Amino acid sequence: MLRVAVIGSGPSGVYTAQSLVEQTLVPDVHVDVLDRLPCPYGLVRYGVAPDHEKIKSLQNNLRTVLENEHIGFVGNVAVGADGLTPRRLLELYHAVVYCVGAARDRRLGIPGEDLAGSCSATDFVSWYSAHPDAVTHAFALDTRSAVVIGVGNVAVDVTRILARGPDELLATDVPHAALAALGASRVREVHMVGRRGPSQARFTTKELRELGALPSARVAVDPADLALDPAYADPSALPAVNRRNVEVLRGWADLPVAAAAGARTIHVRFFLRPVEIVGDGGRVAAVRFERTAPDGSGGIRGTGTYEEIEAGLVLRAVGYRGAPPDGLPFDPVRGTVPHTAGRVLRDGVPSPGEYVAGWIKRGPTGVIGTNRPCAKETAASLLQDAHLLARRRVADDPVAALRSWGLRPVEWPGWLSIEEAEAALGRTLGRGRVKIPDWPGLLAAADTAR
Repeated sequence: MLRVAVIGSGPSGVYTAQSLVEQTLVPDVHVDVLDRLPCPYGLVRYGVAPDHEKIKSLQNNLRTVLENEHIGFVGNVAVGADGLTPRRLLELYHAVVYCVGAARDRRLGIPGEDLAGSCSATDFVSWYSAHPDAVTHAFALDTRSAVVIGVGNVAVDVTRILARGPDELLATDVPHAALAALGASRVREVHMVGRRGPSQARFTTKELRELGALPSARVAVDPADLALDPAYADPSALPAVNRRNVEVLRGWADLPVAAAAGARTIHVRFFLRPVEIVGDGGRVAAVRFERTAPDGSGGIRGTGTYEEIEAGLVLRAVGYRGAPPDGLPFDPVRGTVPHTAGRVLRDGVPSPGEYVAGWIKRGPTGVIGTNRPCAKETAASLLQDAHLLARRRVADDPVAALRSWGLRPVEWPGWLSIEEAEAALGRTLGRGRVKIPDWPGLLAAADTAR
């Protein structure tokens, strides 16, 4: 038997495991999918907005893979903690594939970024997604105006959640404390701001259109912002998604600006570069932007004209970046682990038994489906190396070895117990399934399967 550990149970990890067991080149491959959390699915569980039920349903597909008899889920196991190093993992497995994503959010690098009320969208998403490591402090929802910096899908997600009414989230699995806080929110103006033009925005058209479908909010777009984009007048030469985005924004710009009493307003802005988060008494009071303009070469230039948008909450959503995995080489410029077709390179030479897939391999690019071909490439490299890898002696029962080292792995029955506990929690609250948001609660639920 060829024993493989896949580190990370998000889409890239699950697709890698699937590629390894659903092939005929190498018989008898067994994969343990290890995760730092006691729950599987990675960003599908902890990064997809709670009101995106269709995308969250992808969990059912990932679940089918993890229930394969040749795949085991091993949660609550963190590489780098409790002495579990990459070198030690290779004592247990013939090969290890790291699918650990890009864990860090990018910073703006401007004055005032650390003021109270200035946060990363990543932290906000973790909070309403019930990630057990989520920052527990309350976000500044007692303000009338919020600014979201960025025009990608994460920016659209957090903008939409800020603009939703509490009744619209009641049927989701958002944790109860977050639901209560969002229900008490005083935010009525949400400004989603990009430094470039609408033809260069990174959101998908489907995500963008959802903003206009919110029952308790309306979208306002300044036609003057759109007119600055050279492609706005004639978007026919743009890629299809960008062209559709421009068409949606044009439709909103043509709408009347009157808002119903008490309704929330989403302002979609372009060609504004943040230069300072302005504080008052140690808290966010506004964001100062410089107006930008196309530079004629596909970039932007500053114009020396400034404006301020009042806000008590600022969420930055300007991308992710890989963090150095413990014990692995790391390219700080690209934010990835050096590799060739998924084989980890140490000092420029492939390291036997070590592989990468997903964002830590290629950077934070693409959508969920992009992980499939990425995983297949890495799996193919590993399978080509199988005749060499299988020569090493490894543990007959790696999970038992992990327990002997003092770890408390949560296997698939433990995860099923967590699911049952979350369903029971929802019933007690008069809701559907509600996520357990903390480590003690998750581990206590998993322990009922022991």
